[in-house]
Amino acid sequence: MSETKKKMSVLDFRKYKEQSKKFTYVTAYDYTTASIVNDSQTEVILVGDSLGMVMLGYSGTTGVTLDEMIHHIRPVVKGAPNTFIVGDMPFGSYNVSIEDAIKSANRIMKEGGADCVKLEGGVEFADTVAAIVKAGIPVMGHIGLTPQTTSQLGGFKVQGGTPESAEKLLADAKALEAAGAFSIVVECVPSVVAKALTKALTIPVLGIGAGPDVDCQVLVLQDMLGMYGDFKPKFVKLYANLRTAMVEALNEFHTEAEAGTFPSPEYSFNAKVEGYE
Repeated sequence: MSETKKKMSVLDFRKYKEQSKKFTYVTAYDYTTASIVNDSQTEVILVGDSLGMVMLGYSGTTGVTLDEMIHHIRPVVKGAPNTFIVGDMPFGSYNVSIEDAIKSANRIMKEGGADCVKLEGGVEFADTVAAIVKAGIPVMGHIGLTPQTTSQLGGFKVQGGTPESAEKLLADAKALEAAGAFSIVVECVPSVVAKALTKALTIPVLGIGAGPDVDCQVLVLQDMLGMYGDFKPKFVKLYANLRTAMVEALNEFHTEAEAGTFPSPEYSFNAKVEGYE
C-alpha cells in the first residue's frame, strides 16, 4: 500500500473540494482487483452495477440484482481496507418505494460493508435520497448519462448538450445537494456544463466523461487497463493494454506445455523416491 494513503471519510469529500484537491475513483468487483487499487494512490472504489456487463456478461445493468451487488461488494471491502468503497444501488432496488430504498441501502451497508450507497436520478429521486440520508446512510448521487435508464435517454449518448438539458442537470444536481447527497457523479456531459455544475455546488462533482474541471476523475478499471475488449468510450484513456499481455502470456504457457518445456526442473519437485525413476 502507498505509504501516504489514508482512507477518506465522507467529510473528506467536501474538504478536498474546499482545498481544490483532485482525487480519483475507479471500479473494482473482486478481492484481487480491489487489493491492487488499495496498493495505489486512488482514493475511491465503486462496486458498480457495471459488473453486470464486465463480470457477469449481461447486455446491460438493469438485470443486476441486489444480492449480486452485495456478493461483489463484500470481497472488495476486504481487499481494500484503506480505500473508500461505494456500493451501487441496482435497478429496482430504490425506484418502487422509499421504504424499499431504505431497506436496500441498509443491506448494502450492513451485508456488503460499503462506506456509502450510490443511486441514479435527479429531482425525481431527491425525496428518496433525503429519506436514505435521514436513515443514517451516506448517499452519492449520479446524473447525466444514467446507465439504468438509457432506454429513456435514447441510448448511451452525451447528456446536457442543449441549454434546456443543461439547466435540467443543474436543477438535478442542486436538488440532490439539498436532499443531503455528499457528492454527485456526473457522466457523459460537455466539459463546460460539468464545469458550471462543479462551480455551482458545495459538494464535489465526480466526473466520468465530464472534462477536466470536475473535482474527481472516474474511470472503469477494465476500460482504462485495456481488459474489457474492443469497446472503448471516447473519454477513456488507455493507461495499459493488459488484455493483450494476458493473451500473450496464456499463449506462451500453452506453447511451452505443448512442447514439454514447461514445467522445467526449476518448477518441479525433484526429490529422489526409491523404486521410482
